Amino acid sequence: LFEAAPTDRLTPKVSIEVAVMGLPIVPHRRHAAVAAALGAACWSAQSAAPTWQGPQAAPRRGALQLPPASAGHRTPMVSRGRIFGASAAAPRTSRVWSLPVAPPLAAAAVAAAAAAGVASSKGPQQGAWQKLLVWFYITLWYIFSIGYNIYFKRALIAFPFPWACAMWQIAFGWLVFGPLWLTGVRKVPELTKKEALVLLAAALGNLVLHVGAVIAFFGGAVSFVHIVKASEPVLSSVLNYLFLGEVLAWPVYASLLPIIGGVALASAKELSFTWLGFGAAMLSNLGSAGRAVYSKKVMGTKSIGNNMDAANTFSVMTIMGSLLLLPICLLMEPPAAVVEGFRAAYASGGQDFLINMLGSGVCYYLYNELAFLALGKLDAVSHAVVNTMKRVVIVAVAIVVFRTPVSTLGIIGSAVAVAGTYLYSVAKSSCKPARAG
Repeated sequence: LFEAAPTDRLTPKVSIEVAVMGLPIVPHRRHAAVAAALGAACWSAQSAAPTWQGPQAAPRRGALQLPPASAGHRTPMVSRGRIFGASAAAPRTSRVWSLPVAPPLAAAAVAAAAAAGVASSKGPQQGAWQKLLVWFYITLWYIFSIGYNIYFKRALIAFPFPWACAMWQIAFGWLVFGPLWLTGVRKVPELTKKEALVLLAAALGNLVLHVGAVIAFFGGAVSFVHIVKASEPVLSSVLNYLFLGEVLAWPVYASLLPIIGGVALASAKELSFTWLGFGAAMLSNLGSAGRAVYSKKVMGTKSIGNNMDAANTFSVMTIMGSLLLLPICLLMEPPAAVVEGFRAAYASGGQDFLINMLGSGVCYYLYNELAFLALGKLDAVSHAVVNTMKRVVIVAVAIVVFRTPVSTLGIIGSAVAVAGTYLYSVAKSSCKPARAG
């Protein structure tokens, strides 16, 4: 119960009284939160130390009292009758804090104390649930990421049309968020034309990221593609300097050396190396880094549109990306050739081919959306650890599933590149960038 009333007509002070009924004698962090909130708003900094008078079985309360600023002026305790619905004749054990505070701060102190009490009472349960939820997201994200790489590579071997596969995967999202919007399960996003144009450039970067990765899978081994994609921080550093004038601290630049060296070692002795796979993977890195730089420079931290949470933002970018990709796909791979290739793949693989195609579409959309949900709840260092380990897991699984031959030097280079990526993420989160010039 929070009570406030004027106690002195000459000096603008308010006595705030907090009575917490039936609490245990051992101090609780909720009590400390209440006292801290009230103390922060205290009008006078000369209050004496609090004195514990012990619980009392009284009609109204026991007392934990903070004396007023002046020994000659004692702030009276204010009564409002019943406390927590208990009558005056119903003795309960309670504790009371009383101190003089400025009237403008009284409401703020009460609100802060109330919020702190609620948070501390529910914090452990909510914190445990949030941790469990994050791990659930991360686990599903890993599962669908691995599933996407396996399903898609198998489908691509049987159906060697990377542009059609990219179109299928990005358009599959319509089958997910469309029904959710129509049934009201998920709120429909609202964008103005100006906001849509702002988001369009980010959607283009996301499209380049996706198409580059698809073509890289077509041209090289899954494991090698992910090693090359580990070099994305190098392009990010260059683009940040060129377009944002951002100069990173020397530990960040130093962490780029093992990335460059590791990718170079892995590429030099990679038995499945192709320039198409290498170039397309670097193009994918360019799309990812460019999207991040654009979002930072143009979009910043401001929100765009209504109902644009992480899931809906990805959905809108999926719509834009599929509309941008459709004419390019029709130009690069004529529909007649795509249909004929699909018939041949189905005749050869049958139901397994259809499962691989369907699995690649489902896993692509779900792993991206789960990545948004999981990474949005992690700090920068945890993000780096989770993302780095995901790449390690995918590389290891791909080598086993597809029996990709890897040289000893390739393994060493891969390990060095992945370790460098982690060091880069940690260094960047710890060191503040400067501006060029």
